[in-house]
Amino acid sequence: MFIRLTQGVTRTLELSIVACLATMAALVFGNVVLRYAMNSGITLSEELSRWLFVWLTFMGAISALRQGTHLGSDTVVSRLPLAGKKFCFVVGHLLMLFVCYLLTVGSWAQVVINWDTTSAVMEVSMAYFYFCGVVLGVMGGLVLLESLWRFVTGRLPESELIGIRESEEEPVDAPAPIK
Repeated sequence: MFIRLTQGVTRTLELSIVACLATMAALVFGNVVLRYAMNSGITLSEELSRWLFVWLTFMGAISALRQGTHLGSDTVVSRLPLAGKKFCFVVGHLLMLFVCYLLTVGSWAQVVINWDTTSAVMEVSMAYFYFCGVVLGVMGGLVLLESLWRFVTGRLPESELIGIRESEEEPVDAPAPIK
């Protein structure tokens, strides 16, 4: 059930990424056309596009973490025996969970500090801008916990012990158990 939940949330994030990108493209294109054709523009276009880009980037990081498509190097880990790969997998995930914790705490502090501060053009609380770090920290932590849970229960294939995947490889929906 937990795996289905994270898959559903990840799918929702991917659709949100598409919506952000489409909105950004429409705002920027519309602003360029208005500036050249009518010597005017959409005032909030630049600021809203910047906010959407930041949110798009953080949501993309969650999606990449879920799919194992972040940049990485497997030179050492791929040459280790199975026990070494398992050890590196657990230690790596625990370190990433710690980073997610730090990101969540730091971003939440920024949300609290900037709650009464408004953006220059949109006049919206800057807390919404910094909340993307909280979303990344929490969601990234849940993705990592899911992966650790699959490892502990023996449902994580050996191929996923190495935390990166070539871009041509398809994501694995039904992982085979570790032998």
